Amino acid sequence: MEGTCCEETHKDSHYSPGYYWLGNSTHKVPLVLHKENRARLITTILSSSDKDQIQPNSCILFQGGKADYSYDSDHEPLFLQEKFFFWAFGCDMPDCYGTIELDNAANPTSTLFIPQLPAEYATWLGQIHSKEYYKKIFLVDHVEFVGDMAAYLKNKHCKTIYTVEGFNHDSHNTTKPMHFSGINEFTVNNSMAFPHVVECRVIKTPKELEVLRYAVESSCHAHMQVMKKIRPGQREYQCESVYLYHAYHDFGCRNVSYTCICAANTNSAVLHYGHAGEPNAAIIRDGSMCLFDMGSQYHGYCADVTCSFPANGKFTDDQKIVYNAVLDASRSVLAAMKPGVDWVDMHKLAERRILSGLLQGGILTGGTLDELVENKIGSIFFPHGLGHFLGLNTHDVGGFAGPDAKPKINSLRTTRNLKEGMFITVEPGCYFIDHLLETALADPAKAKFINKDVLARFRRFGGVRIEDDVLVTATGSENYSKMLPRTVEEIEAYMKH
Repeated sequence: MEGTCCEETHKDSHYSPGYYWLGNSTHKVPLVLHKENRARLITTILSSSDKDQIQPNSCILFQGGKADYSYDSDHEPLFLQEKFFFWAFGCDMPDCYGTIELDNAANPTSTLFIPQLPAEYATWLGQIHSKEYYKKIFLVDHVEFVGDMAAYLKNKHCKTIYTVEGFNHDSHNTTKPMHFSGINEFTVNNSMAFPHVVECRVIKTPKELEVLRYAVESSCHAHMQVMKKIRPGQREYQCESVYLYHAYHDFGCRNVSYTCICAANTNSAVLHYGHAGEPNAAIIRDGSMCLFDMGSQYHGYCADVTCSFPANGKFTDDQKIVYNAVLDASRSVLAAMKPGVDWVDMHKLAERRILSGLLQGGILTGGTLDELVENKIGSIFFPHGLGHFLGLNTHDVGGFAGPDAKPKINSLRTTRNLKEGMFITVEPGCYFIDHLLETALADPAKAKFINKDVLARFRRFGGVRIEDDVLVTATGSENYSKMLPRTVEEIEAYMKH
């Protein structure tokens, strides 16, 4: 069953022909962004060493996410699209497929395959639109029904299908195998396309960066609302609710990039706080350190921002020691970032700046900075990696792919050299985690560098993380979250009630 594509249809939708837009002052995303992604992919493949292996009459196949109903409910779930498919087509409907023909690098032919919906869909879930409607929305060459895929591809004389399947070295998960009725009638290659799509996703286009900038700035504004409205005695989840309200109400960011981390008191030393077992439920104590790691998503693109500050808006001297050590690490990395820089070296730089701050604060003692590094004291207080790629996933793909990628090192999420167009988080942190401290104190080789008397003041401190979302430019870097108050003085002035 098909509806009629008309101008009236678009007035009540978040889509208009060629655009995604939620009205008001939200960002209007030109969906030519995804058409450019498709062309970029084909150009990349046809200019690579794989070009000689490409068979005539072939296409790349993307498979969207499936509508997944729980066994105990018939409620429509909040659907999140498969990211590789979304990157190429910008379509947020479930149960779709897409193909790009490997025939023309300048203007590759694209086809979006949509489910043929039953008539009763219109009663429960909304208007059934025509194929022509989706063609105009998503700027594809053709729109067909999923049930007609095999016949359509045969009619196009397609013989070889290159699926976007592969192993994600960042998540350690493999994409789900692609299948449609009749796929066995084609020659299927499951290895060639995936690394090319991954590498294209690593380097962001100007249009992608516009969406990312909007997502990051929306997240920063919502964080700043939390900083204004927080009061000791509130529950952590009340701060989460303030963030969610402003991100959605003011900026149209319906989804967050990940479960919000609203950690106060000693919870700020729990790196991935906020999950079902620790659900942002503690009472925020006066004077405690808060670590709020929250990022919003717009048109599928993710922000990931962390702010750390005292709940009452006034830093103690001990809080300044830790906070300024992390801020020094952050600013040192931002100043050093540029194309060609090894991300592992950036992590080491951040670690050295944090250790230097802890030395000056008296928490560490009895050794030089080099000795602290050699004895791995840094990982006691800074146990996670410096940052990760950011895009359609919070921990975006490609961290260990590409020609310059090195093996995984400890907890780093990428070991690559920076390139212009990469978008990455810079998130140094310093935490007082009991089991890491106890393990270190039980090891004489490490314990000799720790001033136990001074450390005693920090055992219930929690932690500090400062996380910014940063573009690698031709000559350095651009911090998209620079609007946030970051120095001790800026935070205290902003939070002054």
